Amino acid sequence: MALVLIVEDDVTIRETIAYNLQRDGHEVVTAEDGVSGLDLAREQSPDLVVLDVMLPRMSGLDVCRLIRAETPVPILMLTARDSEADVVQGLDLGADEYVTKPFSMRELRARVSSLLRRDQISRDAGPAAASRNGSSEALTAGDLVLSPAQHELTRRGLPVKLRPREFSLLEFLMRNPGQVFTRDVILEQVWGLTYPGETRTVDVHVRWLREKIEEDPSDPRHIQTVRSVGYKFQP
Repeated sequence: MALVLIVEDDVTIRETIAYNLQRDGHEVVTAEDGVSGLDLAREQSPDLVVLDVMLPRMSGLDVCRLIRAETPVPILMLTARDSEADVVQGLDLGADEYVTKPFSMRELRARVSSLLRRDQISRDAGPAAASRNGSSEALTAGDLVLSPAQHELTRRGLPVKLRPREFSLLEFLMRNPGQVFTRDVILEQVWGLTYPGETRTVDVHVRWLREKIEEDPSDPRHIQTVRSVGYKFQP
C-alpha cells in the first residue's frame, strides 16, 4: 500500500481519483490548491503525487518544481492542455509522467502502478543489489566514470548530479555502447513503459543528460542521435 497525494481543484476529478486509488489499496490524501498541496507533500511525505497543472493559489508547475527540489518522490502531472510545450515544461521541472485530460481512470491507475513499481525497483537496486547482479563495476567512457553501486557519476574527476531516471538512462546506454535504440525501446527498458506516443519523455531526458555530460550539448560526442531511429552511446 502506498500513500498518494492528489492535488486537484476539480472536486469531481479529485474524488473520483481518490476513490479509485483507494479501491486499489492505496491510502490517499487530497488538496484543492497548490499551497495546500505543497504543505501536505512536506508534512505527509507521500509515495507518489498526482498533481494538476492548473491550480489556484500556486500553479502545479511551481508546486512540482518545489517538491522536486526537496524529494525524489514520483510526480504524475495532470494537464488539460495537450501542447508539447506544457508537457516538456512539466518534465523539465522534474515530473516523471503526465496524463492529458480527459483521461480514462484505467489509464491513470496503470500510470500510478507503473510509477510506484519503478520507484520501488529503484529503491531496491542499491549497492547490494548491484553486487548480486554482477553490475557494480564502474563504467568508463572518456572523462566519464559511472559507478552503479554508489549511484555516482564523475566527469573529469568531479561529481555530476543526476536525477534517478537520468542515471538509469545513462547506465543503460553506457552498458550498450554503439547500439542504436529506438525511443520506444528506451522507454520500455528504462521506464518500464509500453504506452505509444510517450517518446518526448526520452527526448527531454536525453537533452538533460547532454547538458550535464557533453562538452558541447548541441554537438554531442557521447549521446548521439541516429536520425529517424533513436539514440546511441558513443564511448
